[in-house]
Amino acid sequence: MSKEFVENRDGSFYILGSRVPLAHIVREFQRGESAEVIRSHYPALSLEQAYGAITFYLGNREAVERDIAEREREEDAFAAAHPTPPEVRTTFERMRQQTVSPRS
Repeated sequence: MSKEFVENRDGSFYILGSRVPLAHIVREFQRGESAEVIRSHYPALSLEQAYGAITFYLGNREAVERDIAEREREEDAFAAAHPTPPEVRTTFERMRQQTVSPRS
């Protein structure tokens, strides 16, 4: 298992020398994003790190998928324990609609 670009920290995978979880890179890669596009979303990372993260994922798919599943369980549990207040959800929804609706 190559650890040039990825490290296991606090029981989860992160891009070495950064606070970026590998799960974020993998999710974008799974949605079809290229390493160049992924890198543009994380200015602290180099293109080499983005490619290295993808390569690590492809070589360690099972372990990374387990990590992603655990991370998602933790996120779901947190969201269930700390629901977003309805007024905040309404505000976010209105803002989202404004960003996707063409302006007149």
